[in-house]
Amino acid sequence: PLEPRIAAAVAGASVLALEVDPLMDPERIAKAFQEHAMFAPGSAAYGAISPALKARLERVLEAAQLDQAVVARFKPWMVATLLAIAQYGALGYRVELSVDLHLAQLAHAGKVPVLELESAAAQVALFSRLSEAEQWRLLEESIDMIESGRHRAEALQIAEAWRNADRAAFDAIAEHAENDPSLSAKFMQQVVLKERNGPLAEQLVRLLARSDKSVAAIGVLHLLGKESVPALLRARGMTVERVY
Repeated sequence: PLEPRIAAAVAGASVLALEVDPLMDPERIAKAFQEHAMFAPGSAAYGAISPALKARLERVLEAAQLDQAVVARFKPWMVATLLAIAQYGALGYRVELSVDLHLAQLAHAGKVPVLELESAAAQVALFSRLSEAEQWRLLEESIDMIESGRHRAEALQIAEAWRNADRAAFDAIAEHAENDPSLSAKFMQQVVLKERNGPLAEQLVRLLARSDKSVAAIGVLHLLGKESVPALLRARGMTVERVY
């Protein structure tokens, strides 16, 4: 559960804006992942990787309790995503208790309209911009991080910073992300975050122009750094106040 004032704000909102509505038609999500996250029939898939990488992948999949037969259908970027989710799950964080899902449930139950700032298709399509070689490299980097314990440590750092509203920790996370030379970090910073921050900020400006009783929730990583959504809103002349 969230603070009473958050629940009250959603209950009294004219609209709740989320990146995507997690309660949307599941067929839309399935179609997006079918197009962008799964290998085409007849592709070489995991038969093309080296025996050494395959053995390492099998070990981390087993540790994450992910079915190898099911995972074999997914492109490397999607497998890396599933492994990341499993890392958070091992720390006790459950997808079904996510903030966006909880807010969506509150809004739908209270008959508050839910506006999608993006679409599931647009989000997963970003990863199709990675070449096949880049996707394998991204997955291998993910395996490296899991094996070294860095993946778990960074997941815990982000989760704890969010839970405690630790500004110094968030600043350290943002600085580290900016200086991380890995492909996965650069893609996350430049494409998954910065490239989306501009359109997200623009959507919020338009939303607030229509209704000052709007409530919006976006991922915490969009709030960090010099090109974050709050920074872009300030650049548009809006007043942004941090309350946590």
